Amino acid sequence: MNNIEKYLNEARKTVTNIDTRDIAEAAKLCIDSISAGGTVFFCGNGGSAADAQHFAGELVARFRKERKPLPAIALNSNTSIITAVANDSGFESIFSRQLEALAKPGDVLVAISTSGNSPNVLAAARYARTINTIVISMTGTDGGALVEFADAVIKAPSKQTSHIQEYLLIAGHALCGEIERNLC
Repeated sequence: MNNIEKYLNEARKTVTNIDTRDIAEAAKLCIDSISAGGTVFFCGNGGSAADAQHFAGELVARFRKERKPLPAIALNSNTSIITAVANDSGFESIFSRQLEALAKPGDVLVAISTSGNSPNVLAAARYARTINTIVISMTGTDGGALVEFADAVIKAPSKQTSHIQEYLLIAGHALCGEIERNLC
């Protein structure tokens, strides 16, 4: 078996173990929040930041069908806010500061961190809990410290960052699909 086949076999093994109950639970929290006038906020770093933007885009633009937009924001998208907060308050505050400005009780924060230990994602989840914003964590097999703040957890059964990201991409699409199916 060559390296490509080995990698793909590992990826297949990870993504075939998706727990649909976790996604359904997270989707229900998002559906209930949006139905009550709430917003779904996403955040993450690196590849998780790309996923956060991607999932927010699926809700605001469309996922699988033409429909009205759903309220979602990726907190890692505005570089002016991120650099201002990082400069003035520190990188750890880049997401929590935005939640202070934008989030309200009953909104949802989808916190994406493959390790579950990203300081700025943890700070956002910690702040969200103080204002009764629902927290959904998307993370790897250990979950890290992030799971202690979560109302729902979507956990990839892997410790390998790339496979966690592959799992979370599929799980995130399923999450967006379920939200769209129920609200549109």
